[in-house]
Amino acid sequence: MTTHDSGTDSRRHIGFLSSSLSLGTVFAAAGSPVSLYETYRLQDGIDTGQLAVVAASYFIAVAVALLFFGRISDHLGRRPVAFAALGFAAAGCLLMLDVHTAVPLVVGRALQGLGGGLASSAVTAYIVDTAPTKPAWLASVVTGTVPMFGLPAGAVLSGALVQYGPAPRVLIYLVIVALLVMCAVLVALSPETVSRVPGATRTIRPHISVPRNSRRVLPYAAAVIVGTWVMGSFYQAFGPAVADDQFGTTNALIAATVFASIMLLNPLGGLLTGLLSPARKQRLGMAVFLAAIIAVVINLATGATVPFLIGSLIAGAGWGAAFSGSVQSLLHGTDPQDRAGTLAAVYLISYSSAAIPGLLAGAFTHTLTLLQTALAMSAVTLICSVFTLIATREPGPRPSESRASDDHEPKRGIRSPR
Repeated sequence: MTTHDSGTDSRRHIGFLSSSLSLGTVFAAAGSPVSLYETYRLQDGIDTGQLAVVAASYFIAVAVALLFFGRISDHLGRRPVAFAALGFAAAGCLLMLDVHTAVPLVVGRALQGLGGGLASSAVTAYIVDTAPTKPAWLASVVTGTVPMFGLPAGAVLSGALVQYGPAPRVLIYLVIVALLVMCAVLVALSPETVSRVPGATRTIRPHISVPRNSRRVLPYAAAVIVGTWVMGSFYQAFGPAVADDQFGTTNALIAATVFASIMLLNPLGGLLTGLLSPARKQRLGMAVFLAAIIAVVINLATGATVPFLIGSLIAGAGWGAAFSGSVQSLLHGTDPQDRAGTLAAVYLISYSSAAIPGLLAGAFTHTLTLLQTALAMSAVTLICSVFTLIATREPGPRPSESRASDDHEPKRGIRSPR
């Protein structure tokens, strides 16, 4: 239940700022270890298969958090769960200050995944709760693109510090922890938007709810999510390996750039298509994404670094457009108390779409080449893109609009009194 006394407009603006920054910083934390993967591989003997499992452990932890705790902020409030998300992300960074085997890396990534899962539901719902009413598309663009900005930003910052800064194996984690603490202070200054209500323990079970009016568009949104996030999994698990094996460099900043390239323009895609309807965003975004991924695979086969990065950047813009359209279509007409559960469903599909292919790819690292792995994952993108272009429909009218329309329609078979 949403509270009526949520503080002044200025406090709500602080809430929007703090939740947006918190979401971005939690995902920046998730991107921070990626540029160190090659360091761990060369200096500590953590092989490519183990790194694929490390990436999958993050995705699995996110999915677990969403599955069990996706709706808990509807009962406990947005702020307590936001604090928990920030805390898990910080704990993961602190654990990875001393990595010499795969174990602390897997556990640290899992802790970051728990933080990412809580942020994906509670913090994104907090953004929607505190977002300005105009423009109407702002909340969906922010929730759909900020995670995709935070991940590459964290990776690129990490790559720069690893390659050119002091204490390359620890500095990035300390910087991220400091940013997470700053976000926690801002959340403490922000208003709560949801009243505490009983039943929190009943939500801690494997259950994801999507409101009835959102279920009609769920298959279209799911196709977009699966088709894009499967390639995101490839970049996270194999980005450093692509830089080394395909492009012949172990530079941490270049490895981070390869990983980040598919996400850097994600926010731009959402912003450029902000005025389009949800279905048009999905269709246009997936068309651009598919064309760019085809170019990426071709350039991966030829070892052309610059065209590969350009294709990845364009793919990221298409991803942002399609994903923000999917979020907008699913949130269309939802009540505040349904938003966290709906967003949890979105990100559960997202991270499952990344975790499962990542685990399979990790299992076949000694059998398939990087190019063959990319081809297999891009085939999933092709299938999902074709479905999106053919089948996607606009969300229906809001439930209140439907009822109002029904009230004004003459009832058949009933004669009005004279």
